[in-house]
Amino acid sequence: MTGLFYAGKYLRLMNAFQPSRPPLQPVEARRVAPQARRRRYSHAAMTLETAAKLSVNIILSVLAAYALLRLIPYTCSQQKKLQEIQTEDRQIEGHVAHLQTDFSRFFDPHQTQNIMQEQSDRLAPGERPVVLLKPDAKGAEMTRGARN
Repeated sequence: MTGLFYAGKYLRLMNAFQPSRPPLQPVEARRVAPQARRRRYSHAAMTLETAAKLSVNIILSVLAAYALLRLIPYTCSQQKKLQEIQTEDRQIEGHVAHLQTDFSRFFDPHQTQNIMQEQSDRLAPGERPVVLLKPDAKGAEMTRGARN
C-alpha cells in the first residue's frame, strides 16, 4: 500500500510540472489571392515610350558634349595663367632668397664693420685707401722718369 501511495504522489507531482495549455491544432493554410495581372501595353505604346526615353537621353548627351566643348578653351586659358603665375612665383622665390641672405648679413654682428665700410667712404683706423688707375702713355713716361 505504501508503494501505491508513493506512486500516486509521484504521478501528481509529474502532472504539477506540466504546463496547462491547450493541445495544438493544425493551422489551416490560407488561400493565396491570385496576383493582379499587369496591364500589357500595346507594342505601339512601348515603342513610343522607348523612343521618348531615347530622344531625351540623346538630347541630354548632346547638351553635355556642347558644355564640355565650351569648357575646353576656358581650361586652356586657365592653364596658361597658372603657368605664368608659377613662373613669377619662381622668380619671386629667388628674389626673396637673395633678400633673406642680405638681411641675415646686415644683422650679423661680425659683419657690421665690413658693411659700414661698403656703404660709406670711411675707413677703419690704420687703413689707407688704394686707388687703381689705368696707365696712360704720358703716365707711364712720368713714372719711368721719376724712377730714374
